[in-house]
Amino acid sequence: MSRYTGPRLKKVRALGCELPGLTRKSAERRPYPPGQHGQARKKLSEYAVRLREKQKLRLNYGVSERQLRSIVDEARRQPGETGASLLALLERRLDNVVWRAGFAATIPAARQLINHGHLLVNGRRCDIASARVSVGDTLKLDAALAQNPHVVEALSRAEVLRPGWLSVNEPERAISVVGEPDRESVPLKVETHLVVEFYARSL
Repeated sequence: MSRYTGPRLKKVRALGCELPGLTRKSAERRPYPPGQHGQARKKLSEYAVRLREKQKLRLNYGVSERQLRSIVDEARRQPGETGASLLALLERRLDNVVWRAGFAATIPAARQLINHGHLLVNGRRCDIASARVSVGDTLKLDAALAQNPHVVEALSRAEVLRPGWLSVNEPERAISVVGEPDRESVPLKVETHLVVEFYARSL
């Protein structure tokens, strides 16, 4: 399954939680699933509960089914809790880092910025949004985009708190990775152990 490009608020309502990386919109006005039977109560099966948690990760971080399956497999091979490793791998994606630093309104907006070649990583231009950062890496927007209205507007908003593992120099439009992401710094509410269980039979 490819990356989702349809109505974003519709997915927020269907999953019943905010997806800060996907959209700034909120489902407060209609806090129930879309559709004719959206307000009808129904009990979710165990499979549906696990599927919903998996979809939260997929949609929020903008990864395909194949990408997420591969990342879960990688997280399972790492020492420590698989769920924490999974979140750390997703948080270290370049598009997520640009968004968390406040240089883009959403992860899709950050991905477009990167794909167009407006980001320098350790002094080299990088246009791969799925690339991962490591401690000690420095990221910087090129001069042509530093005063872009979309970047300036994104920096003026405070919806997304910057995590402690990133150091941001707004005047220089620069980001330094000073630590490793942890579960507490992730703004998305997700039960990662259910995602791991979802893939347990197929990995």
